Amino acid sequence: MELDRLDRDIIGALVEDARATYAEIGHRVGLSASAVKRRVDRLRETRAITGFTARVEPAALGWTTEAYVELFCAGKTSPSEIGIAVSRHPEVVSACTITGEADALLHIRATDVRHVEQVIERIASEPFVVRTKSSIVLSRLIDAPLITSRNESPFVA
Repeated sequence: MELDRLDRDIIGALVEDARATYAEIGHRVGLSASAVKRRVDRLRETRAITGFTARVEPAALGWTTEAYVELFCAGKTSPSEIGIAVSRHPEVVSACTITGEADALLHIRATDVRHVEQVIERIASEPFVVRTKSSIVLSRLIDAPLITSRNESPFVA
């Protein structure tokens, strides 16, 4: 689906505040509330917008430690097999296949280093995991949403 400037502006407004009213978004992007609603409905129908969520500060839930874990898998372990296995662990907040020596990269959030260790031990016990390599996050330097507050897409020059 091709997104025009107004679609991108609406998405940017929703990324900043998914609870904004259609009227508030309309005022910001120069459309009526009903025009914004029609566009949001179309963006949802075409799956350009896949849903709305609440962003929660992990520390508020006690998840103050995070780590990135590389998975090295046996043979020809499929991405779907990895995804199914790691999705069983609520501490895994994202997972992706990657280039390089490792097969996948996991982002883990936990209560403390011991909790991270326990999660890694559980994941390492999966039959296809040969080894893991982990890095504990010391501090976050940048934590930006996909669409910035200036409604610029990182994919458009």
